[in-house]
Amino acid sequence: MLVSGKPTGKIVGIIKRNWRPFCGMLNVSQIKESTRHLFTPADRRIPRIRIETRQASTLVGQRIMVAIDGWPKNSRYPNGHFVRSLGSAGEKGTEEAVLLLEHDVPHQAFSQNVLSFLPKMPWGITPEDMIKRQDLRHLTVCSVDPPGCTDIDDALHCRELENGNLEVGVHIADVSHFIRPGNALDKEAANRGTTVYLCGKRIDMVPELLSSNLCSLRFFVYTRLAFSCIWEMNHNAEILKTQFTKSVINSKASLTYAEAQMRIDDTNKKDDITESLRGLNKLAKILKRKRIENGALTLSSLEVRFHIDSETHDPIDLQTKELMETNSMVEEFMLLANISVAQKIYDEFPDCALLRKHPAPPPSNYDILLKAAKSKNVEIHTDSAKALADSLDVAKVDGFSYFNTLLRILATRCMMQAVYFCSGMDSDFHHYGLASPIYTHFTSPIRRYADIIVHRLLAVAIGADITYPDLMDKHKQSALCNNLNYRHKMSQYAQRASVAFHTQLFFKSRGILNEEGFVLFVRKNAIIVLIPKFGLEGTVFFDSKDKAGPSLVFDEEGPTLKVEQTTFHIFDKVKVTISLDDSNIQHQKIRMALTEPVIPGVSVAAPDVEPQAKKPKVDR
Repeated sequence: MLVSGKPTGKIVGIIKRNWRPFCGMLNVSQIKESTRHLFTPADRRIPRIRIETRQASTLVGQRIMVAIDGWPKNSRYPNGHFVRSLGSAGEKGTEEAVLLLEHDVPHQAFSQNVLSFLPKMPWGITPEDMIKRQDLRHLTVCSVDPPGCTDIDDALHCRELENGNLEVGVHIADVSHFIRPGNALDKEAANRGTTVYLCGKRIDMVPELLSSNLCSLRFFVYTRLAFSCIWEMNHNAEILKTQFTKSVINSKASLTYAEAQMRIDDTNKKDDITESLRGLNKLAKILKRKRIENGALTLSSLEVRFHIDSETHDPIDLQTKELMETNSMVEEFMLLANISVAQKIYDEFPDCALLRKHPAPPPSNYDILLKAAKSKNVEIHTDSAKALADSLDVAKVDGFSYFNTLLRILATRCMMQAVYFCSGMDSDFHHYGLASPIYTHFTSPIRRYADIIVHRLLAVAIGADITYPDLMDKHKQSALCNNLNYRHKMSQYAQRASVAFHTQLFFKSRGILNEEGFVLFVRKNAIIVLIPKFGLEGTVFFDSKDKAGPSLVFDEEGPTLKVEQTTFHIFDKVKVTISLDDSNIQHQKIRMALTEPVIPGVSVAAPDVEPQAKKPKVDR
């Protein structure tokens, strides 16, 4: 069937209903003393649900949960029942609960059965623990992480050997030592799949005793168990030898990216930690250059960081994250460890290795990127990852320094999602973005269950642990991968929803701001604008349901949108007002309106004075 040139179809039957409790708000009936009301779900794809309740007056303005019971054949709405109230709409705790439930993020407290499998405190290393471990506590190991990080998965070291080569070690928390296969703790971690990071809150995959204490490679804690990947390299970052071993380490410093960068840059510092960091940084630059030469992509996406008021827990400032050399330094060695481990577990277990692949995008995905580049007379080649990487590297427009970043942001949107898979169930292992023939996740077992499975496979491969039936069953591994992919995707959606909610909180007290931005996409009746200062995207609509709109001419080939006598192209610089539209409490949104270029009857006047952010309260 074809409608408007697009293939369509119709539903002929429902095999299984995917009903679950939905979050939303109650629309109280206008009929006095009626017990029948309509519930509007937060998810706009779900129809309104008819429920019966005598609590309507107390549920007004509340976020509630409702479950569907059935959908009568001749009814416009399904029937359901009230489950529970989540709290007042708009309150931070309530909205966090809604986004966790709507994105199916397991966030309940760990059960006593799960907690019963944690080690008894005080915990210490036993002689049995040391049987198949190397004692590496003499090494100058340190960790480099974002500020405030307590679940420290990884640490690094670099030292010169007597033969003139360099020894580099990546040391990863040995979570699989504490989480044994098949027990309640393991099953809970497997179900959760990943730690979910919201703004100012973390939903742990494993209990805090492990995530922030026993497994966290914290500074100057006497001993921590690790799984180490150690390379001997020459000064050109060529790997001469690779060793995998369970180990015991003692971190000599827990640094932020900024602190590590300051040490590297301070020529007066000559201590062991700083020299180790300098060695790592030097090698990382070489490794990155080689990756890029092989076709690895350097893409871009604007990540934001909120500064939270310690008393009210509301955002008081919003900035895009600044990346330093040390971010790249850590990333390079994590990538190298993941690639090294992937090859090792696949060599040992070709049918049941848990790997990660990134499929190449279909050519049609690049259409918008190619059109955007062409509008600025820039040519982009997409025949391969290397061709794309090379053309992005030389893409420049005189007098437009931000052009290359915008192009990389667009290129990121063209990519496919990376996924976990079992080697025995697939033949395409390639990771397109990294230009690597094989890849896995080994370096973050505190926050990703995939890494725990990879640790178990590697431990069996080197004779440091015993196997178990499910580990060698490719069908069970594949089913596990499906759950991990689902949990990872939903955690990303939940994180984005959390950023969106905190962005709304940030703009709530700031009136109307006037900011510079760039057109990122052009639609039939709107432009989508990126505000680099806040890492924020919003839509400027040019038509209105309430009044006759301006003349609009959309050219899909450009793509361009002509509004009256002004034509908008991708990457055009504009100015917009930013404000919070809270007219619908359930679906608050950031609203943008055009101030420049000035189009009579379309653009709005810029605010006279930039509103000042509220100052944080000070307890005097």
